[in-house]
Amino acid sequence: MDQVRLGLIGCGNMGSHHVKYFPEVPGLRFAAICDHKPEVVDQITQQNSGVKGFSDAEALIDSGEVDAILIATPHYDHPVYAQYAFERGIHVLTEKPVAVTALAAEQTNAAYEAALKKHPGLQYAGMFNQRTRPQWKQIKKMCDDGTVGPLVRVQWVITNWFRSQAYYNSGGWRATWSGEGGGVLINQCPHNLDLFQWFVGMPNRLWAIADLGKFHDIEVEDDITAMMTFDNGATGTFITSTGQTPGINQLTIVGENGTLIASEGGEIRFRQASQNIREYCKTTEERFGNVAVTEHVITAPKQPMPQHQTITTNFVTVILGREDKLIAPAVEGIHGLELGNAMLLSGLNGGAPVDLPTDRQAFDAKIKQLAAESTFVKKEVVETTAASMNGTF
Repeated sequence: MDQVRLGLIGCGNMGSHHVKYFPEVPGLRFAAICDHKPEVVDQITQQNSGVKGFSDAEALIDSGEVDAILIATPHYDHPVYAQYAFERGIHVLTEKPVAVTALAAEQTNAAYEAALKKHPGLQYAGMFNQRTRPQWKQIKKMCDDGTVGPLVRVQWVITNWFRSQAYYNSGGWRATWSGEGGGVLINQCPHNLDLFQWFVGMPNRLWAIADLGKFHDIEVEDDITAMMTFDNGATGTFITSTGQTPGINQLTIVGENGTLIASEGGEIRFRQASQNIREYCKTTEERFGNVAVTEHVITAPKQPMPQHQTITTNFVTVILGREDKLIAPAVEGIHGLELGNAMLLSGLNGGAPVDLPTDRQAFDAKIKQLAAESTFVKKEVVETTAASMNGTF
């Protein structure tokens, strides 16, 4: 195989963004498109020579026209189409999140592992494009190589996700339990949740306040404040909102060797302690002493290739055998998803503590119950054309 015939399932905001860079991906041939809007399919096939159009995703997968698919549909369909493709030996690149619930992600991972026995070399990648950002790659390295040291505290405040009511009105499925399965945690924050656990691992328990429709006329969460603990006694907070502006995006990781602060713009500040803080605390005879600190300012290099294009290029080149490993294996998507599920579950239960791993069956049942019992009706739904994705993940 010297090229990968790719089929795109879903051509809304994200799908139309992906189409633009397909010609820049070596070894990729854009072969097929599926969308529920016939006019979108017609437009894409007219603008891209040789692309076959479909109105049914399963028909596209069964067509023999594709070797791989990119799933860019509403969230609930991600595991459905992934599992259908696995059974037929079709490689999968899925948009975030990999599913709405950790249970669905667990089932999809199991289906992938089963398919690998029949189709060795089958690839399953996630569009966790933030893992390619130089700033985040540097932080991952510093956490993994011991530079920061054992975790003491982590805090991430991501309140620059402001969304207007017009945004939520732009699709009947958006910000509903039945259509999206949640709000800011499942739509805006999958990348942050993925990075959070990628950097510091998973907590063992958390508590959260989840405000439903605090700033918008929606039935799902648009404001979250979560607190958590880790196995080594470290603590953490995660705060996010789509109703605050101006917002901030600031990550602080405190380790026994110093404090790392990452803000918007790509700069990292690392306040490095001259010796291990815990050891100094135990051994010093100075009642009011403190360790010497050296401050390092690390400016991440420029992104060599756009993030989404990087993930797709890696996916294609791994399939072709030109690279050994995926940047973002989709089987890892369950971790950030479970973290978000736990926050929402705690918030829905009045801030009651939730132990991780969660009771995945219970959360899955809770989301299905919320969808089934919902009486929420959007006052206005205004379908819009594809928007620019340059200012978002």
